[in-house]
Amino acid sequence: MSAHAADDGAPAALAGRVVLVTGAAGGLGAAAAHACARAGASVVLLGRKVPKLNRVYDAIANDPAGLPEPVNYPFDLAGAGFEDHAELAARIQAQLGRLDGVLHCAADFAGLTPLEHTDPAAFARVLHVDLTARWWLTQACLPMLRQASDSAVVFVVDDAAPDAAYRGAYGIAQQAQLALLATLHAELATSPVRVSALRPGPMRTPLRARAYVEDQDLRARDPARYADACVHLLAPAGVAHRGQVWAPTP
Repeated sequence: MSAHAADDGAPAALAGRVVLVTGAAGGLGAAAAHACARAGASVVLLGRKVPKLNRVYDAIANDPAGLPEPVNYPFDLAGAGFEDHAELAARIQAQLGRLDGVLHCAADFAGLTPLEHTDPAAFARVLHVDLTARWWLTQACLPMLRQASDSAVVFVVDDAAPDAAYRGAYGIAQQAQLALLATLHAELATSPVRVSALRPGPMRTPLRARAYVEDQDLRARDPARYADACVHLLAPAGVAHRGQVWAPTP
């Protein structure tokens, strides 16, 4: 599947849709946001670091293909309360009138540490960003997503094994998201909202660098290789993966 489908005469997979991408300034988030725009979507860029968010905005807005203009929404998932998530959803409704997809790329990982030596505040922060905030945002957006004839929520999850040591709250959150996925899929099975997860392979990102030495991490790949997979799950074709965790080949 090509993120440049609109360029080669094929219908744009996300034409006319509005997609919210969290962690839009990060490796996969930035690549996926640009791919979604090239697939025809108006993308809401959610991120904590404004300068990096602006660079993603500029890359999309200045793309020679003339893509739909994105919307920047600076947002700190770690510090935001549920009321802030509700306000975000209300602003999307007011400004764009609809929401067709949410792609959860934002993640937090403090590094490899034994659980017994983990700082309690750091544990709570990571668990919140990687699990609770993802649910809060999804919950706030569900009324809009239900209004669409076909919408999608996509969780990007890591490949950490259930017994992976030293990953602390991050590793725990990865497993908890699978339970969240199963619960949401069961509850939304008869609704227009599709829920699925993307499990990319190892990606060359700052987050992964906290656990691996870059020059020895031979398995890691450019996160842009998985941008098309994000588009696929957000598009109608993603119905084939409804309720599933998809691990595509890069």
